[in-house]
Amino acid sequence: MFYERIKELRLSLKMNQVQFAWKLNITKQCVSKWESAEIQPSVDMLKKIAETFSVSTDYLLGIEPQNSIDVSGLSMEEIVHLQNIVNDLKSAKKSSSSF
Repeated sequence: MFYERIKELRLSLKMNQVQFAWKLNITKQCVSKWESAEIQPSVDMLKKIAETFSVSTDYLLGIEPQNSIDVSGLSMEEIVHLQNIVNDLKSAKKSSSSF
C-alpha cells in the first residue's frame, strides 16, 4: 500500500524519482526501493514524506483515506495549481499559528 501511494502522489505532482529524492535529501535508489516495496522508510522519513505531499502518515500507510476534492475534468496543470494553493494555505496557517 505505501509503495503505491508514494508513487501515485509523486506522479500527481509530476515529479520523477530523482526530483523526489532531491526534495527529501536522499538517493534515487532509496525512492526506487520504496516504490518497489523492497524497503520501508524510517518514522522520521515517513513524516517528511507526508509533509512533502501534504497528506497524513495514516494515509501513506493505508490506515485512512485521503481527504479529497473532485478534480475530474481538470487538466493535470490545473490540479497541480490547486495543490500549490493548498500548500500555500497550509504554510500561511503554520506561520500565523507560530505567533
